[in-house]
Amino acid sequence: MTELTYNQSILNVATEGLAALSAAQTKNTALQTPTAESHFLCSWMAQSLKEKRFNKSVADDLTFWVRQGRSLGVNANLKQQLTRVQSQYQQLDNGTGLAAKLQQMLTELQAQQWLVFTDTELTGKLKLDGDGLSSLVISCDEYQAAIDGDELVKPLYLYIRANEVELANIAFKHGLMLGQGNKKASLIKHHKRYIIKPYNQLLKLALLAE
Repeated sequence: MTELTYNQSILNVATEGLAALSAAQTKNTALQTPTAESHFLCSWMAQSLKEKRFNKSVADDLTFWVRQGRSLGVNANLKQQLTRVQSQYQQLDNGTGLAAKLQQMLTELQAQQWLVFTDTELTGKLKLDGDGLSSLVISCDEYQAAIDGDELVKPLYLYIRANEVELANIAFKHGLMLGQGNKKASLIKHHKRYIIKPYNQLLKLALLAE
């Protein structure tokens, strides 16, 4: 039996969770308030963890969402999060031609007055004086090694300073799944390090578009 990828597994969580909520609401109209929806999904996720209903690759996501649901209640926005996961992972799971899509995104960012650098080798910590502009840097050696025609053949780090909602939306627009930003791992001051992988096959939840 073929092991499910992370992408398939997290999409299953979102799809089944939203379907379970919809089915329950059909039977009980009292579950249609935001508070009731949050409570239902939190309990459903906790039960799913207990029963090991989904691939272990998504256990951390379920654990995080359960904690959010229990501590934040309706403000955890569990339904909205699952809806965003379902929408993004349904559309971006294919992940072919990512090198071409990345180049298209870089071209659009430059047109929007971003500072985009792909011609410098990153060998240590750097500081980029962007004068308030959004910026994206990819080490030239890593960029060249990761590209084969239109395809991305190796994982690639992107160092970015920008509004993260705008970043998530433009990456999604161009068919790219970005790994969550990591400020501590960044080689460039005031930037976060993001990652893209061949065929969009990340091992953790991607940065989600709004």
